Amino acid sequence: MTAPGRLLPEGYRTVLSDPGFRRLATAALVSFLGDGLSVVALVWVALTLAPPGTEGLVVGAAVAAYALPAAVGAVLLAPWLSRLDARRLVSLSASLRAVALGTVAVLHLAGGLGVAGYIGLLAVSSVLGAWGNAGLYTIVSRLFDAGRRLPANSLVSTAQQVSIVVGPALAGVLVGFVDAAVVLGLDALTWAFLGVQVLRINLPDTAAASGRPRLSTGFRLLARRPHLAGLLAVTAGFVFLYGPVEVALPLYVTHDLHGSAGLLGAYWAVFGVGAIVGGLLGGMLRTTRQWPLVVAVIAGWGLTLIPFGFLDAAAPTLALFALGGLAYGPFPAFTLALFQNATDPADLPALLAARGAITMTVMPAGAAVGGPLAAVLGAAGTLLVSGVATLALAVVTAAVLVAAARPARRRVVRA
Repeated sequence: MTAPGRLLPEGYRTVLSDPGFRRLATAALVSFLGDGLSVVALVWVALTLAPPGTEGLVVGAAVAAYALPAAVGAVLLAPWLSRLDARRLVSLSASLRAVALGTVAVLHLAGGLGVAGYIGLLAVSSVLGAWGNAGLYTIVSRLFDAGRRLPANSLVSTAQQVSIVVGPALAGVLVGFVDAAVVLGLDALTWAFLGVQVLRINLPDTAAASGRPRLSTGFRLLARRPHLAGLLAVTAGFVFLYGPVEVALPLYVTHDLHGSAGLLGAYWAVFGVGAIVGGLLGGMLRTTRQWPLVVAVIAGWGLTLIPFGFLDAAAPTLALFALGGLAYGPFPAFTLALFQNATDPADLPALLAARGAITMTVMPAGAAVGGPLAAVLGAAGTLLVSGVATLALAVVTAAVLVAAARPARRRVVRA
């Protein structure tokens, strides 16, 4: 009889055999599930606090406060945090989330929470978000060599996709039985679990030795490494062009399809399932050349959006959105592996924090553009334009890569 572990591909078996990674992946999964719960609970608490007629403004402010301050923290705190060990970065970020969200839960249950206090606590909770995420993937890079980072990244990013599928649905059930603030309190506990567990991970001596203090910020390091700056530019462009989808898809469901919130949830559910499958399949690839795969992911996502401009039926577009998730699934693991393999571990937290600062900013910017675009072109037209622009980004990126490779080939031939 085959042992359960043998059912896993060899790359996954190898990374899961490492006790440090198992501890990291388990704690990250618990924390991701907690954050999946907060997707619903955060909005629900905002709705209970908002004065009549201001619900939209309060919800928007709460969602922004839970994410955007991370970009500010990535820049302003770089001189101090870039010198910390990756485990401490994750623990500090997780602890701050736990304390702030726990305070929200206690104050709300006690009847002492107002709108301003709620938004302020959410903003405080997210200040170290970019550094925490950077520390998480820096630990992965220190645990494994270049050949094992892709499957490890894939498992971590897939755990995040699982939380997006499971967390909101579970939160919807819980909110029906307990106060939404209690659900945020559960999220706080999951962050506390991550903050404690990550400090118990033993990194290899060679990796720990390379973690000497560095005073350079991530942006200065990017300026000295054009290939990584180019990767970040492509990533930012991809995330920005995704932003309008967040606005256009709900309008497409309600206006073009005359559907319900349940149908909108179905679109995101099939996307999440596709992303889980895509992420796991991507992690099985045995390649150290992630750039062509990054281009393929971007092109694949763009191609799945274009037909939305010509279809007004749920079944085919649901299938397309599932394929879009399948295409997108490997993207985080591929791009993070490129950063990890091209960067000294001591520099990686600052670089990934800079990356997070930019990607966390361009997503809302893309969504902001999506609003006026949808007003002019309609929801279907906005999805079409986003798809065409994304496909164009893939074509331009591929052309630049080919052009950059030609001089290298000529030097090899002459040598």
